[in-house]
Amino acid sequence: MRAPLHVSTLSSERPVHVLFMIDQLCEMGGAERVLLNTIRLLPKQRYRCSLITFKIDSSLGIFESMPCPFYVFPMRRALGWSGLRTARKLRSFIRSENIKIVHTFFETSDLWGGIISKSTRMPALVSSRRDMGILRSLKHDLGYRLVNPCFDLVLAVSEEVRRFCINKDHLAPQKVQTLYNGLELDKILCANGAGELRTSLRLEPTAPVITTVGHIRRVKGIDILVETAAKVSRQFPNAIFLVIGRNSDPLHFQEITERIAALGLQHNVRFLGESEDIFPFLKMSDVFYLPSRSEGFSNALIEAMACGLPCVATRVGGNAEALEDGRSGYLVENEDADACADRILKLLSNPMEAARMGAAGREIVEKKFTADVMIQRLTQYYDQLLAEKRN
Repeated sequence: MRAPLHVSTLSSERPVHVLFMIDQLCEMGGAERVLLNTIRLLPKQRYRCSLITFKIDSSLGIFESMPCPFYVFPMRRALGWSGLRTARKLRSFIRSENIKIVHTFFETSDLWGGIISKSTRMPALVSSRRDMGILRSLKHDLGYRLVNPCFDLVLAVSEEVRRFCINKDHLAPQKVQTLYNGLELDKILCANGAGELRTSLRLEPTAPVITTVGHIRRVKGIDILVETAAKVSRQFPNAIFLVIGRNSDPLHFQEITERIAALGLQHNVRFLGESEDIFPFLKMSDVFYLPSRSEGFSNALIEAMACGLPCVATRVGGNAEALEDGRSGYLVENEDADACADRILKLLSNPMEAARMGAAGREIVEKKFTADVMIQRLTQYYDQLLAEKRN
């Protein structure tokens, strides 16, 4: 059984200093957005935050409005002189800044940063696990076996990821807790511009719009989306499939575009690139489609649900913990373009049923996946760790 979550009565004159550590800030994926929102939303009277990363892409345009002081510790190799120099800087930072909690994201921060942080014997160590190990190599697996005992708490983004951590990494169940992503619903409610966007994209007034959000790489299943589009467009020739996300795998993208050309879908599938404001796109759409081959927990999926969109998603990772099959949309098996097309066609052919499912999805998000719930649970976990450190 998992340890109960206690509401702490800790009080402090000075805010607790939390250091967040992430491998790189070179694209704004789901984890990066959640991290920055978490820093922004943590109560300032109780926590002050710092952020360390090992690599940035300065063209992202996020660094002028970072929600806390941030530091780049360049490191070419963790095992070498570069890693040794950075380790000294990190140890010195933790001690001089009186860091009480180190919270890591992704492999290098978990493995290398976790060991260095723990060697100071000062902070509690927390790891966020966001996926089903898709980026791990054998080296990472071995590293996690050695480092996992160092973590005081592992926060899994879904129950499915939690099970992965327990079964694959052999973590004690009471040490692994689930912390779902949370959305700021007020921001979504205030988002507008859907009508103007439809006009600017030159979409026919009656054209069904099916949207997906995710950086283009093989794990996101955009090649399956293309096969699905071919089947849907036979019944709805003017259907438009919009793909919003950065091209992170040019070779895979070339394969996709060649397949689109072979199927004659140049009009039906459009790549819009990355966007900092996806809500107008979602609000003008008829269906959200997530064909991923693997997910920890999809922020894009709950964002679509919050916008009242009926969703079709693969039954991978934490998708089934957000999307209720037959109530707020449909879950389909991975790689099954026929099933995906069938469910999308059902939604497009029955607008009333699609609207009912969209409303059910919004209700689910309002109950389970808000930023308030996420921050409340995170602060409770932090307080519990701090109380244990004091005892």
